[in-house]
Amino acid sequence: MQIGVLTVPLGDRPLSDALSYLDDIGVGAVELGCGGFPGDDHLPREEYLGDEDAQADLHELLDEHGMDVSALATHNNPLHPDEERAAEADTELREAIELADQLGVDAVTCFSGLPAGGPNDEVPNWVTAPWPGEHADAHEYQWEVAVEYWTDLADHAAAHDVDVAIEMHPNMLVYEPHGMLELREATNEYIGANFDPSHLYWQGIDVTAAIRLLGDHDAIHHFHAKDTKVYEENAREKGVLDTTGYTEEADRSWLFRSIGYGHGEQHWKDVVSTLRMVGYDGALSIEHEDSLTSAREGLEKAVDVLDRAVFETQPGDAYWAE
Repeated sequence: MQIGVLTVPLGDRPLSDALSYLDDIGVGAVELGCGGFPGDDHLPREEYLGDEDAQADLHELLDEHGMDVSALATHNNPLHPDEERAAEADTELREAIELADQLGVDAVTCFSGLPAGGPNDEVPNWVTAPWPGEHADAHEYQWEVAVEYWTDLADHAAAHDVDVAIEMHPNMLVYEPHGMLELREATNEYIGANFDPSHLYWQGIDVTAAIRLLGDHDAIHHFHAKDTKVYEENAREKGVLDTTGYTEEADRSWLFRSIGYGHGEQHWKDVVSTLRMVGYDGALSIEHEDSLTSAREGLEKAVDVLDRAVFETQPGDAYWAE
């Protein structure tokens, strides 16, 4: 199991500098943004797609620092009711899959996207309850849109032998494990989860139980290491569906936190152990989105906790059970 980093917070420096820094603090893998919300500071997709020389230079740079690429990231909304925005997101995702294939990268991380609530609506609509009845109708319509799109996208992923790792994210159609399995069942095995526990904690989902559920279906394709802290004094008054700005920290019901600042080290050891139980042995890709500290400090503290949690070797023979 490797400690990885989504390099977006280091986008203000060249990739060579970012890799050197990450190598120095004990990181062994990187997740590189190549479009969508993560941007493409470290991997401009159009510059690398189909360019064998540029790709060779990238591999040489990665080898210099002993780095693997755990995934390419392009989070956006390919189901957006605005056709131009949906087409842009679709192009980003398809080309990211093609580039991953060319680079020998196993996975692309993304969102499921979110449609409107009906064919004539203009904005995405996150449905969280089945009543009044028009909400249930809207949700059914959204799944019809999603299955049609993702069936075709899953075929594209299969043609390139690249896993598509969907981050279960509120304000997207797939935001919890059962929705993830529903989409996988409707498409193929190349569709799975970019398991990010930070979005599950504040929904009240038991993270290790969710790992077991998705692991039983071999549906964890990538993992984001990001923590969340629920602040009960605020949550008791307004619940956790909180639209307060992320930088109004004192007034929010929950915040994304650096690893160890939402849940303790023992919890993260349980997470790592459960991942191993279900057969996941890939990267734990740290995603820094803690507004209470800098990217550098947040990454370093996260690496410190995970370094004591990850297993560096494969299990030996259970001689004591013979």
